[in-house]
Amino acid sequence: MSGQIGLFGPDEDEPEDDSAAASGKAPEKPQRGVGPVKQEDAIHALGQALPGAIHLGTSTWSFPGWAGIVYDKPASESTLSRRGLTAYSQHPLLRAAGIDRSFYTPMSLAEYSQYARQVPPHFRFLVKAPSFITDESRRSEKGTPIELNPRFLDAQSAFDEFVKPAIAGLGEKAGPLVFQFSPLSFQTLRDVPGFIKRLHAFLYALNQMCEGFSIPPLFAVEVRNGELLTRDFADALKDTGTRYCLGLHARMPTAEEQLPLLRALWPGPLVVRWNLHSGFRYEEAKAQYAPFNKLVDEDPHTRGTLARVIAATAAAGYPVYLVANNKAEGSAPLTVVKLAAAIIEEIRKKAAAG
Repeated sequence: MSGQIGLFGPDEDEPEDDSAAASGKAPEKPQRGVGPVKQEDAIHALGQALPGAIHLGTSTWSFPGWAGIVYDKPASESTLSRRGLTAYSQHPLLRAAGIDRSFYTPMSLAEYSQYARQVPPHFRFLVKAPSFITDESRRSEKGTPIELNPRFLDAQSAFDEFVKPAIAGLGEKAGPLVFQFSPLSFQTLRDVPGFIKRLHAFLYALNQMCEGFSIPPLFAVEVRNGELLTRDFADALKDTGTRYCLGLHARMPTAEEQLPLLRALWPGPLVVRWNLHSGFRYEEAKAQYAPFNKLVDEDPHTRGTLARVIAATAAAGYPVYLVANNKAEGSAPLTVVKLAAAIIEEIRKKAAAG
């Protein structure tokens, strides 16, 4: 494995204790008055036109500002976190959701199962691995590195505390399991091939532990250092059947600049996390966009790039999993609506061109 991939090329971030496994049963009814808002006919039409293999959603579902967009009335963040998922999943275009809380502390099979029971059979979850697996440092409450993390890239811990409970709890509703790596230290970045070799060993061991699963996990890796986007990195992912998670973040190159990595891994499912508008830090975007009930800084260029890649992936017969953050354009569910319309337009253009 050797060589840097050229970056430019043609276009091509409470549940009740219940251990019941995920099933294909209908989701629970919305509880205590949290219901879905009545959507316009145009939104329903987009939902009918969007191919079933395309799973769009948001990075979480607990924002009070989404009243009138996703939810039928105002509700607290706590209420929506615990009881809003069923209403969320009834939106014609919201067929996926991110589970980010797993990044901060491992979740149990029972907790994953509780989530799975609240959504319909076609729904998929994109789940972030705990940070003790993907952050090379242990951090203070303020996020400052304080010492090396002894469980960084520990495959056995990842299997026992993340993969096994997530797959058993979510069942067929498990989408990609994403290992999002925090920005690496200067010392690690001085030896990128060494880190990639270690990552390859981690993914290889994890896949071996999953042999015999009735539902094979779909692993994806997201990074925060553009220096990692090399041919070695692509080879390590491809050799272990791992997808690259296209992470749209101010720390990373643009979507178009990351496409060569996706091409090196073609064919296969597409995994995308549209995290943060270019040029903003997380807290700056939060202050700029709250309460997340309208699009503030639309990004039609990124939207167009994603629409083309998503349409091509679906046309080739592979599933798509994308979750958008409020900090991408101002309101994640409205971002999804605009993106769905752009995808459908791309599909129609391809069909018209024969």
